[in-house]
Amino acid sequence: MSSPLLGLSYLGFARGRPGAYSWQSFNTTTWNHLPEFFHSATAEDVATAGHLAAEAAPVLAALSGAAKAAFLRDIAVRIEAATPALAARAQAETSLPEARCLGEIGRTMGQLRLFADLVEKGQWVDARIETANPDRKPLPKPDHRSMCRALGPVAVFCASNFPFAYSVAGGDTASAFAAGCPVVVMAHHAHPGVADIMGGLIVDAVRAAGLPAGTFSMLQGDGREVGQLLAKHPAIRAIGFTGSRTGGRALMDTAAAREVPIPVYAEMSSINPVVLLEGALAARGEAIATGLGASCTLGVGQFCTQPGLLLMVRSAAAEAFAGHLAAQFRAAPEGVMLTPPIQQAYVKGLTARSGRGGIQTYAPGKGSGKPGRALPTLLAVAAKTFLSDKSLQAELFGPCSLIVWCDDSAQLHKVLGALEGNLTATVHGTDEELAANGPLIERLTNLAGRVVVNGFPTGVEVSHAIVHGGPYPSLSDGRTTSVGSNAIYRFTRLVCYQNFPDAVLPVELRAANPLGILRMVNGEMVK
Repeated sequence: MSSPLLGLSYLGFARGRPGAYSWQSFNTTTWNHLPEFFHSATAEDVATAGHLAAEAAPVLAALSGAAKAAFLRDIAVRIEAATPALAARAQAETSLPEARCLGEIGRTMGQLRLFADLVEKGQWVDARIETANPDRKPLPKPDHRSMCRALGPVAVFCASNFPFAYSVAGGDTASAFAAGCPVVVMAHHAHPGVADIMGGLIVDAVRAAGLPAGTFSMLQGDGREVGQLLAKHPAIRAIGFTGSRTGGRALMDTAAAREVPIPVYAEMSSINPVVLLEGALAARGEAIATGLGASCTLGVGQFCTQPGLLLMVRSAAAEAFAGHLAAQFRAAPEGVMLTPPIQQAYVKGLTARSGRGGIQTYAPGKGSGKPGRALPTLLAVAAKTFLSDKSLQAELFGPCSLIVWCDDSAQLHKVLGALEGNLTATVHGTDEELAANGPLIERLTNLAGRVVVNGFPTGVEVSHAIVHGGPYPSLSDGRTTSVGSNAIYRFTRLVCYQNFPDAVLPVELRAANPLGILRMVNGEMVK
């Protein structure tokens, strides 16, 4: 393992120098700083990382699928060997329980292997061939062949709430490597030790694969300062970000103001509405309350898919359900939040929300008063009040959910129509209710990237079909996903080759189809 916990940036195979400031990571369980110091990257470090990435880009773009697959799998193997050290450090820096850390490490390895399988098989490039017809009248038809190619160096900004799956070796990094793009990571300052260890593992894998030093770099520091410098670097061709709307918008504005604007794929904000229909509540209200309560308070509510908004038409079944759900919230223990700023923002937002007129507290919970903790809280409001106050649909990052009481189905639809874009939308209903509510399903489909029926949105299964994205502001570009194999297309561009000699074409487009991949040839899918 390459020099863990030096607290310095990785600039390819070298380490950076201490920048303008240093800091210590913080353990919110003990409310104490950890002993190691970490040092911010300098402007020169950012420039070096960008330069190295630009040099590496043509080499990575030309790599075979087999070579990229071997590289991704080697990273996964190294992570597996380092799991005890990674989990221990993550527990110390985030206060996440061991089981959560181990599960997230497993997911991280799974993502790397998913992309390895994808690029090894090769058909992800979406090869399309239109053969020439020189005899076509009135004009000859040229030979056109197109496929996806690597976009170039990618900047990845790590998330606060997922030290592995959305961080140094997470989904953005894995999908960028799979596309054939160098990666410069902006580590999150809340878990710099985890980043230091993970960065070393990736550097070792780069060396072992014989790839250029600029394949991977990692910058330590404050994302607002160092991150802005990275976003402005002319070598960077796309940005992946998971975090706040404020942070995402800042990067979007910076990227748009560049001499050559670049895309920003930012996951920013979601309240994940849940619609609860009367028939389902009457038939299994208590069971739904048990599952929903667990989903709302999972991980102290620090999940981007946490169900923060619960919509119901008033009825006896709905009132009974609300009582069961309130009991679940009251029974849920307080939890340690990831960082003091996250905890402080939650308390401030909760205090402001619960103090508004028309807001009813169903389950205030009881706390120990210890610092860094958060109480699961269930609030309720009438739809009329909710519709009059847009601030009530702002994401409150923590274990708080808001019931919106609707007078009838029409008002429920009005509430849904007023919502911003979300990562998920959920509906609980009987088969008969679902069949009779086509307009509701359509509205939820337009509202979110993933629609859940009779389930709970927390927990994201990494797969070829998953969509983790949605209309703005859940994602800056609602046509994409940040999880699953389709995430690779964020870091690609389409190239068309016209009238190329066969031997000069990329192997994916050659007439003999040596990779045996599925291709569209003259409008038909064939091998």
